[in-house]
Amino acid sequence: MNDIGTERICPLEPLPVEPVRWIGGPDGYLRILDQTRLPGEVVYLECREVATVWEAIRSLRVRGAPAIGIAAAYGVCLGLGGSCSSTSELLRQVEEHANYLATARPTAVNLFWALERMKKRAEALADSPPFEFRSALLEEAFAIHREDRQMCEAIGRWGASLIPTSARILTHCNTGALATGGIGTALGVIYTAFLQGKKVHVYADETRPLLQGARLTMWELLQWGVPATVICDSMAAVLMRQGKVELVLVGADRIAANGDTANKIGTYNLAVVARRHGVPFYVAAPSSTFDLSLPTGDSIPIEERPPEEVLCPLGLRIAPEGASAWNPAFDVTPAELITAIICEKGIIQPVRPETIASTLAGQSPS
Repeated sequence: MNDIGTERICPLEPLPVEPVRWIGGPDGYLRILDQTRLPGEVVYLECREVATVWEAIRSLRVRGAPAIGIAAAYGVCLGLGGSCSSTSELLRQVEEHANYLATARPTAVNLFWALERMKKRAEALADSPPFEFRSALLEEAFAIHREDRQMCEAIGRWGASLIPTSARILTHCNTGALATGGIGTALGVIYTAFLQGKKVHVYADETRPLLQGARLTMWELLQWGVPATVICDSMAAVLMRQGKVELVLVGADRIAANGDTANKIGTYNLAVVARRHGVPFYVAAPSSTFDLSLPTGDSIPIEERPPEEVLCPLGLRIAPEGASAWNPAFDVTPAELITAIICEKGIIQPVRPETIASTLAGQSPS
């Protein structure tokens, strides 16, 4: 095993946009790009305690299903202090950290997938000396990060094959580098097609109530130089009716065994309107976003966030004092409205339980 000194930086090559990065060795810390401050300020947080990572996930300082999972994996490594003299105590701490981080947000399955993977790795290290235990656990978090980057690249390649030579693409929320460990899922597809020389123009839904599309997606697209226009969420239907959208491309936070997909609130609206106007509706997500334990989307837990996010977006009150609000963070799009799901293993089409299972098992999509 390679010796991981405290001076070591995360072995992954840095990207122009990185939501999370581990600094140092087993006694290091997690650096998070505070997305609540974008686009006005680029501010990084130094997370040296598990509670700080929990708060960053809960408050959307780090967001996007893959990025949440990566942050949580690194969070498990925090606080496994050098003062611990026994591996059994480290195992107890890993279980405690993982269970705590799992309470940060309920919908994105990548969070739970990454935490379970870290716990299983810890259990496999039960007979290791403490320093080797901590080093190997950090290597596992690096592996989760690295694999997500590779999955994003593969999703980009598969998805770009679906993009016409010239295309106007409507997307929702943020699915780029800010939401993942790599170039992104749905935006990763767009970036890849753009780099291939395809003429693309992106319509970015502003994505109420927290405006991830206007604040984050447009910020990323400007970094890449991809032509793009922000639209209000309520403008999407008119845009499609006018024939100005060739396809809709979104991400996912959890996908059930039958293909029902949970994504940012407002996604279901787009799928219904896209079907009405004959516009292909694509979902891009890594295999870690599938939850095959859930037969349909009816069982996906939907996070409800504070009403203040609706009543006072970005701290500005737009509704009168005393008003109430309902604020589900996600909705579920039925599989029947999804043209195809793009994952790192291929293009799943038609979206059915059998095609999902065969593709995730490594068989060629039909």
